[in-house]
Amino acid sequence: MTQKPPAIEVEELSFQYDDRPALRGVAFSAEQGAMFGIVGPNGSGKSTLLRILATLLRPSNGTARVFGIDAQSRPRAVRKTMGVVFQGSSLDDKLTVRENMQFRGRLYGMRGSKLASKIDASLESGGLMERADDRVETLSGGMRRRVELSAALLHEPPLLLLDEPTTGLDPSARHAFWEETARQKKDRELTVILTTHLMDEAERCDSLALFHLGELIALESPDEMKRKMGCDVVSMRAANASALAEELSARFGMRCFCSGNEARFNAPNGREWVGRLLEMFGERIDSVAVSKPSIEDVFLARTDYAAQPEDAA
Repeated sequence: MTQKPPAIEVEELSFQYDDRPALRGVAFSAEQGAMFGIVGPNGSGKSTLLRILATLLRPSNGTARVFGIDAQSRPRAVRKTMGVVFQGSSLDDKLTVRENMQFRGRLYGMRGSKLASKIDASLESGGLMERADDRVETLSGGMRRRVELSAALLHEPPLLLLDEPTTGLDPSARHAFWEETARQKKDRELTVILTTHLMDEAERCDSLALFHLGELIALESPDEMKRKMGCDVVSMRAANASALAEELSARFGMRCFCSGNEARFNAPNGREWVGRLLEMFGERIDSVAVSKPSIEDVFLARTDYAAQPEDAA
């Protein structure tokens, strides 16, 4: 039995913007049929990597293959294997939903009755038929994303690339987008590669690649990443959480993360800290909680998130 090639395979992949390296000798593979997530702080290289896979950028060094096809030497063949939903919209606001899909289909060489039937099936499948003749500019953000997803899958590619696809959507629209993506993945046996900075989206993935300063620093399932933390997470809420975090850091040399009125830190036995924190800070604390690590905790522990520059890509 012939073994299928990986959906994505990169070897010693590097890319540089002028004098700033964005990717540094990255190597990994993603199996067919997986939901593969790429996460990391701004400036970690995740969007650059996706643009290389989409054949929009040529790497400075190394290779990227999609279903065994070299993205650098055969970009046209690679593009036929994928649909792409970028962070920014690729729709024409002045055209209707159907007209946008007609345009997208023609880019992939689809014409006539075949294209019309594919569009109707896609509109029906995505719950868009009632809005088919409405201009895109009249749609909500969530509805636009559903149109983008349907258009990306119009030519029935085996691979879907998603670059932070739910940025700017409200929770309800985000949920609807991922429900539709999961359904399409199951029905079409899709491989999905996504970049995200939202940790609940990272939790959906079969495998996660964690990037930091252009390097791949972890590649495991979300559960394995959390298990390897080997600690509890202690969080406390207070009106001046940052001041409490500074005191803890100064006294115990621990690393605390602050967000709004919450400070959190990792400890081998978190329960032991509950009484200690209440004794130290008393009425200055509103609440203390102990939990197992989340992907967000892994992310914070493995990267110096607050110190990173904005993504130059």
